[in-house]
Amino acid sequence: MPRNGAEARRRLQQAALELYRERGFDRTTTAEIAARAGLNERTFFRHFPDKREVLFHGESDLRAVLTQAVAEAPGGLQPLDLLLYAFRKVEHILEDNRPFVEPRLQVIAATPALRERELAKSASITAAAAEALRQRGVADRLAGLAAQTGWAAFHQAAQAWIDDPSQSLDAHLLQAFDDLRTLSATALAGDSGR
Repeated sequence: MPRNGAEARRRLQQAALELYRERGFDRTTTAEIAARAGLNERTFFRHFPDKREVLFHGESDLRAVLTQAVAEAPGGLQPLDLLLYAFRKVEHILEDNRPFVEPRLQVIAATPALRERELAKSASITAAAAEALRQRGVADRLAGLAAQTGWAAFHQAAQAWIDDPSQSLDAHLLQAFDDLRTLSATALAGDSGR
């Protein structure tokens, strides 16, 4: 038996991921996940409310670290720079879990119910980031747009990191935000001819 809750949670997550990849999400039960982890189903439900949440554990930690980092960012930064600062503070969460992140994304991409849950979790993180920006004095309209755009850049960087592990997540994150600046500059240059 695992000695602590974190070890049990890790074993349940690994077992679920293995089974979802072998059998598919829909054909895997919580009892099978618990058995594969060497635990009972009651232990599963002590850690996760349902079999979808096995893949999303840690989302609340990511949200908390992100909003705290926005609050603690140096003064004078523009909204996207505030978010870049914050995302650089949370990237270790993905880096520390890389063996879980890549197959997790594959399972989510192959499962409509999990893609729906991913969208809900992303909306929650985006709303929290927007509120953190508002608390820093960013106007409501700009805070929402910056949070959505920043999250899209972070997601793009994470996928690029999975696709190209030769560079760090930080390098991909910096590139994604540089690409945003290039897109903005291109759009502004195109508008000057009107």
